[in-house]
Amino acid sequence: MRLIGLLSFLLLLNVGQAQIKISEKENIPLFHASLGGHLPLNDLAERFGPNASVAGGFLYKTKSNFLFGADFQYLFGNEIYEEGLLDHLQTSAGAYLNMNGEYSDVIMYESGYFAGIRLGYLIPVRKEFPNSGIILSVGAGLLEHKIWISSQGNMVPSLVGDYRNGYDRLTNGFAAQGFVGYMHLGKNQFANFFGGIEYTRAWTQNRRSLNYDTRETDTQKRIDSLFGVRIGWMIPIYRGVSSSYYY
Repeated sequence: MRLIGLLSFLLLLNVGQAQIKISEKENIPLFHASLGGHLPLNDLAERFGPNASVAGGFLYKTKSNFLFGADFQYLFGNEIYEEGLLDHLQTSAGAYLNMNGEYSDVIMYESGYFAGIRLGYLIPVRKEFPNSGIILSVGAGLLEHKIWISSQGNMVPSLVGDYRNGYDRLTNGFAAQGFVGYMHLGKNQFANFFGGIEYTRAWTQNRRSLNYDTRETDTQKRIDSLFGVRIGWMIPIYRGVSSSYYY
């Protein structure tokens, strides 16, 4: 509720302020939210299928069109390729039993995130919109992913609490990210958006001491990559304004 209240306040502040002189370059703080879709590459493609993401963050555009910011992206997907992960927990009929000896459903899906900082540059393509144009940015941060395992009622003994960690393949490491796209800040205060192509490359490793299904410790160095698209909406907080107000 606090987050919704903050976003509502920022939006009302943006609309209630005077109309921006969009024909001039400005220092503009921006809050943004976005949706993305990715294809996994390299080692990540051996574990997961295509995924989606929701993201939010902050970006600051200077008068000289440099961009600085930070963002957080939550990744999720429902295609898991880790064959045989829970086979030894199933009955001969392929079912899972809970603590009461009853059949129980087990669901697995991808869960992860990228969190990092960003540096970029904006190239205007129209003189009347000097704060809009092609954006090129690079980022650095942490990429983490795992297999989220959930059993019906949380009652399958081997998948409760810390036992579940032995199967989730928790993996993380340093990541670099690049983005090429377009950002538009228009006359209409609600028509502020961006979209483009995104690539993430991470150097990761399994962080669990033991994989329960293989009874081995995984020390393999991994290259996990994602390639996809991202589109989003921006809330600029304008400071340089004209003398005519509107509500």
